[in-house]
Amino acid sequence: MSDNLLDINIRHSLQTANGILPMEVSFSLSKGNILALTGPSGAGKTTLLRQIAGLVNPQSGKISLDQQLWLDTSQDIQIPTRKRNIGFVFQDYALFPHMTVKENLLFALETKGDEKVVDELLDAMGLTQLHGRKPHQLSGGQQQRVALARALVRKPDLLLLDEPFAALDHSMRYQLQNLLLKFHRLYHFTVIIVTHDIGEIFRLADRVMIMNHGKVTQLGSPAEVYTSETDNADDLTLSGEVLSCQKLHGHLLVSALIENKVRQLTLPLDMEPQMLPGNNFTLPYSLDPNRIRLVNNR
Repeated sequence: MSDNLLDINIRHSLQTANGILPMEVSFSLSKGNILALTGPSGAGKTTLLRQIAGLVNPQSGKISLDQQLWLDTSQDIQIPTRKRNIGFVFQDYALFPHMTVKENLLFALETKGDEKVVDELLDAMGLTQLHGRKPHQLSGGQQQRVALARALVRKPDLLLLDEPFAALDHSMRYQLQNLLLKFHRLYHFTVIIVTHDIGEIFRLADRVMIMNHGKVTQLGSPAEVYTSETDNADDLTLSGEVLSCQKLHGHLLVSALIENKVRQLTLPLDMEPQMLPGNNFTLPYSLDPNRIRLVNNR
């Protein structure tokens, strides 16, 4: 018996700013893996997540989870979203504004589900004291914790995350990554996360898949994908906090906290205004040593 939990083979016409693009995606993902999905804007990443969730129907193909068919256009099989045991978190959080924090979680709980899991998640996410507040009374980081807790309340087999931490500062992003890893170890669910942050990819993912123009261009471990000579990493970013910055031999030597590790970056001199100690930064990442170079990791 295959250990692949998720099997996808779909075709679709993707609407882009440059017209209609043929989308063809085929891959398998083993149970318990965390897959980072990355690539340029318009590549089809969000559309793929929505197709897996059943929110968008591909024009043809199959999607199965643990050998249960969720979609098979040849047999006219289409399992609705509510019957797919998934959790998903998008950038806009999509919390119900008229419900409290706890009510948002209870609404997501299965009928006759054990309400104890709601209190457990509120405690684990540090939300117990906020359970009676409504979304507009919460910070962005607090709203994101609620969204993540709501996605986990049904103990999903598959968790879909669409750049869930992109709008958060480095400290909050790292905190929520820790929570994701904690619950992943506890519940052993499979994860697909759309991200452009290279540190996040290496910290979270077992596998990484690059999409471009509606197709999978690379699939492998982060080390395999990002040491490939054919890889194009122009759309990736590196995020962190500046610890110190000094001029040295015609460039900047920056000490930065990136994914809770102190790293040394060499950067162009014209970036000095962005590299003041204490600043949070997001930079384009490249393997080209003439642009941004990781020269030390300790």
